[in-house]
Amino acid sequence: MNPEISPFLEKVTLLGGGDHSEATVSRLLTLAPNLVVCDGAAAQALALGHVPGLVVGDMDSLDAATRAALDPATVVEIGEQDTTDFDKALRSIDAPMVLGAGFMGQRLDHELACYNALVRRPEARCILVGEHDICFHCPPEITLELTPGDRVSLFPLREVAVSIAGLVWSFERIVFAPDGRVGTSNAAAERRVTIRPESHGLLVILPAALLEAAIAGLEAAPPAPKLTPDG
Repeated sequence: MNPEISPFLEKVTLLGGGDHSEATVSRLLTLAPNLVVCDGAAAQALALGHVPGLVVGDMDSLDAATRAALDPATVVEIGEQDTTDFDKALRSIDAPMVLGAGFMGQRLDHELACYNALVRRPEARCILVGEHDICFHCPPEITLELTPGDRVSLFPLREVAVSIAGLVWSFERIVFAPDGRVGTSNAAAERRVTIRPESHGLLVILPAALLEAAIAGLEAAPPAPKLTPDG
């Protein structure tokens, strides 16, 4: 086992330093009972009465008082500055799934970097949860149990061909690209929606109320392979 990887048998709630309400954190911890935080988010977790099982990051925003309140064995400091704390956390966690709050809805540059990490680490089953939306990287195939009318948006971060069934606008094969056609503001037309991208790079965006449906879909989906260094 890689000593830098922390294994968890159950889902992980991962907190970042952005926007997350107490209600959202409580909801995620009910679904994913292991708490991991990025760097300075440890202070927010402690303020809400939650002691993190792991703190990951470069620790540039972890204040001395908060660090003193933590078990030193739970602090994983990764000093390099080439990746974000979110990326550091993803590669440090071995868990069935990660539910992340505090990564959407505040600084746009930080939020975009998180989406970049989702695409570069497709093997990590991770759902980012905001107050209004959730977002995850689409595996090789996923079927979502939805209600007709539910909003479903597909956004590519690289060119990717996709087959879609069960949406108002469905396609046997369509090519999406960040500088071309995208699949935002679609909606479920049937109770079962199936999405099959031919490669990595596709983000799925749903209303936050559909978190449980997204979890069930990802749990049943085939795993995405880890990318080689050249992508």
